[in-house]
Amino acid sequence: MIHIVPKPTDTPDDDSTGAVIWELKRAGARCRVLDLGAVDPLDSGLENELIWVCGIRQDGHQFETLNVLSLHNRVINTPESIVACASKAMTTALLLKCGVQTPETAYIKAEAQARDFVLRHGKVVYKPLYGYDGNGIRLVTKPDELGPGPWYLQEYIRNDRDYRVFVLGGEAVGAISRVSDSLTHNIHQGGTGMPVTIDKDMRAIAEAAASAVGIDYCGVDLLHDGEGYTVLEVNGTPNWHCMAAPIPELLARYLIQEERKMRA
Repeated sequence: MIHIVPKPTDTPDDDSTGAVIWELKRAGARCRVLDLGAVDPLDSGLENELIWVCGIRQDGHQFETLNVLSLHNRVINTPESIVACASKAMTTALLLKCGVQTPETAYIKAEAQARDFVLRHGKVVYKPLYGYDGNGIRLVTKPDELGPGPWYLQEYIRNDRDYRVFVLGGEAVGAISRVSDSLTHNIHQGGTGMPVTIDKDMRAIAEAAASAVGIDYCGVDLLHDGEGYTVLEVNGTPNWHCMAAPIPELLARYLIQEERKMRA
């Protein structure tokens, strides 16, 4: 049995969870929706089961419930990797530890250090530490524009698009470019996505980023800085809008494969 934690932002017109459930049922897999809000993880009755987390609310109860369930079950993605991706500071730290190219970044509480970072780069991008869908991202060109800290700041890299690469089981399986007139090209912020071919450099850095955070599947967001690709962030509960690759089918196949491994 595959137990499914649905993405809380799903809608009838954009139902990521439902798309994968349809593929699971088409393949003859047994599955059911798991409501974390109705689970006591200390007495769940779940043991040696596969739990797929399509999405998660950013609250302590869901994180802790998954943490406890992961002691006796195979959770995809693991709570540790979801938490690592949710924190932009931890994602950056893991990328740096593994030597994966990423923009120069600082996570700063001292205002003097933040001001120095802005003055040194001229333009920097402020991002909420736990932000999603491009919300709250803004360009800072002067120290007076910093606002209240602490600050997660990245050097600004001039661009007119970014790339989302979907990595599954360590392999890059699909990619899109996202174009917009705004600072962030996220589709939720008005960006337009278009499938692109995964070139060897894109594949190498996206797969290295996924490995760095130790995740089953993810969306790796890239910029091209003129010399090569650099990783902006890694998404642990990614959307796959505009992908030409059949992501729901590939995800379903991966979940079935992983459950079979547990039974072997």
